[in-house]
Amino acid sequence: MKQKSTTQWIAEFASIHKKTYVRSVVLAVLGVFCGLAPYFLIGNMVKELLKGNQEFSFYLTQCLWMALFWLGRVIFHACSTTLSHKATFHVLATIRQRVCDKLYRMPLGYVSDMSSGSLKNIIVERVESIETTLAHILPEFTGNLLGPLFVIVYMFTIDWCMALISLITIPIGILCYMGMMIGYEESYQNTLDKTKRLNDTAVEYINGIEVIKAFGKSESSYEKFVIAAKEGAACFVDWMRRCNIFMSMAVMIFPATLITVLPFGGMFYRNGTLSASAFIVIIILALGIIAPIITCASYMDDIGKIGTIIGEVTSILEQEEMERPEKMEVKPQGRGIQLFKVHFSYHDKEVLHGIDMKIQEGSVNALVGPSGSGKSTIARLIAGLWDVKEGTISIGGVDIRKLPLEEQNKMIAYVSQDNYLFDLSVRENIRMGNPKATDKEVEEVAKRSGCYEFIMCLEHGFDTIVGGAGGHLSGGERQRISIARAMLKNADIVILDEATAYTDPENEAIVQAAVAKLVKGKTLLVIAHRLTTITDSDCIFLIKDGNVAASGTHQELLKNSNLYKDMWEAHISVKDQALEGGENYA
Repeated sequence: MKQKSTTQWIAEFASIHKKTYVRSVVLAVLGVFCGLAPYFLIGNMVKELLKGNQEFSFYLTQCLWMALFWLGRVIFHACSTTLSHKATFHVLATIRQRVCDKLYRMPLGYVSDMSSGSLKNIIVERVESIETTLAHILPEFTGNLLGPLFVIVYMFTIDWCMALISLITIPIGILCYMGMMIGYEESYQNTLDKTKRLNDTAVEYINGIEVIKAFGKSESSYEKFVIAAKEGAACFVDWMRRCNIFMSMAVMIFPATLITVLPFGGMFYRNGTLSASAFIVIIILALGIIAPIITCASYMDDIGKIGTIIGEVTSILEQEEMERPEKMEVKPQGRGIQLFKVHFSYHDKEVLHGIDMKIQEGSVNALVGPSGSGKSTIARLIAGLWDVKEGTISIGGVDIRKLPLEEQNKMIAYVSQDNYLFDLSVRENIRMGNPKATDKEVEEVAKRSGCYEFIMCLEHGFDTIVGGAGGHLSGGERQRISIARAMLKNADIVILDEATAYTDPENEAIVQAAVAKLVKGKTLLVIAHRLTTITDSDCIFLIKDGNVAASGTHQELLKNSNLYKDMWEAHISVKDQALEGGENYA
């Protein structure tokens, strides 16, 4: 599919409030004309003075009109800016919503490959950078370009030669601005790269502050942040330093229209080819066209970088989405899960090599195997976080790629070992499993999932704010709240990916007992390293090197799989050693 150009993207973004932008442009043009009108009035007053008109009322009227035009300029500009900003902030909100919706529909792999700092930079700073283009350049650039064009045309009707002479400094000023643009793309890309590095380093430093302090790496880690900060500042300073000469020349030459108008106009007047009134009007109008042109020139930097800015935002919007229909085409018959010849690759490396699995509806199933064997990948594929490129995964006999993503999410409650809590209250974090749940239902599911007691011990109970990513709680507490959230969702399929990894052995037994009651009658898939926790499973799938090495009950695998037997004996050995040492191990 052909990618859209920058102009097409801007037009698409602005089209959401097209009528508002049109009104804004019209008001901006009127404002510019009101700003230029006093120059015409002054020229008319000079003509009358030269004719000998000494009527005070005439000049008073002209001055009053000038005041009204200047007032009109302020009013039209204010109204235009208000409309354009109102529309633009709605557009920016819509763009951010589109980006977030896009991330939801994209495979998890792409999102995981991007650092949180880069994503934050795009969604916040890059989207915000479009504000200048939509709110200012669109109406003000248009108005300030049309106004001087009208004046120049009028000057040509007075004296075409003097009109051309008054424009001599403009192309020279433009050449100076072009000098500023030498190496623009490289310089701007350099600032983007350095800014991204600074954002990523800052996020990494903040998120890893606990590890940095624990291992005494504060000096080296902070040095890395300082270097990124200095490079982030230096790239802008160096760029501005290279542009200083051209910028100074442009600022001096652009408004210096009189440097050509006065000597040539004086010569033409002396030769009798230019009247005094026409000469003075040309002088006044030559001064009048400069302010709008300089305003247009001030937006050149924003116009120059808009391609890169839009590219940053649309790099997400143009990414491939997961294959999902908008509406349910075929309704699944039951909640049984089947994987047939499933292959999956991270980038170019295949990690699943033709997985065949059948999970019966209402059964308890477990995935076990060495670290890196592909257990979590299988769980994430079933949960719809990625799409398979080869093979099929079906729920109730329907390929999940034929299910709307929202419908699939309703069917499945997925709890991983790295659970994210929002910076909200405990109550609201649990309620995300079912936004319509009442406070009583939230508290009830907390009791049933074994986390009511510790919640009530928090400072404000269920109204305690958990902090960013749940940072005010321990890892085990975050997991237990995540399990309660999943239970409140009441989905027919529950996937627990090492969901009790951070829970202490005493509480793990409570959580497992609670989960066993809550998932009764549901299809349950558990990923576990502690084999003692899944011995009662209806079916255990042993995953090794991206393949199903064996499957069956605990007793069947002990008899038929040497790998499972070795894993079990190693697990029991560690458990016995822990018990001998007086430790509680589950």
